[in-house]
Amino acid sequence: MAGYLDARPRVGYFYTGKTGSQLLTEKVKKIKVAEFTSIPVVVQDSATVYEAICTMFLEDVGTLFIINKNGHLAGVASRKDLLRASMGKQEINSIPINIIMTRMPNITYCFKEDYLLDIAHILIGKQIDCLPVVKRSNEESGLEVVGRITKTNITKAFVELAHDELL
Repeated sequence: MAGYLDARPRVGYFYTGKTGSQLLTEKVKKIKVAEFTSIPVVVQDSATVYEAICTMFLEDVGTLFIINKNGHLAGVASRKDLLRASMGKQEINSIPINIIMTRMPNITYCFKEDYLLDIAHILIGKQIDCLPVVKRSNEESGLEVVGRITKTNITKAFVELAHDELL
């Protein structure tokens, strides 16, 4: 049913009393990050700023996730970070990305089990475009990047809701 009616044994069908906006709100609150995660674009922390700029351009993304030699999240580099590093007369072919990236523990991240609405609040509150989706690694306390969640992913979720494609 659309949520307007419910059924109980020995009672039958009855009107729930919920409005369309209440039903939509319930649907939105149940959407998990895992349903709209996209593929992450990662770069080794040994890469140069030039290599990071090329990767960002070729992959058409606004945020790169920097991983260390163990494959754990070490940092994040945005368009602004790379633009700032390329201004002036600096030699971007020799500057390592790990000098300009935002480092752990200053990185906000999320897990597949998190709710999309909570992540939307974080993106808006921190004025960022993207979060890495991570899982805890078996080794020590590292985090492995398994996806990314962007403003575009969240917009896609709302468009699908509008077309009633999400259950």
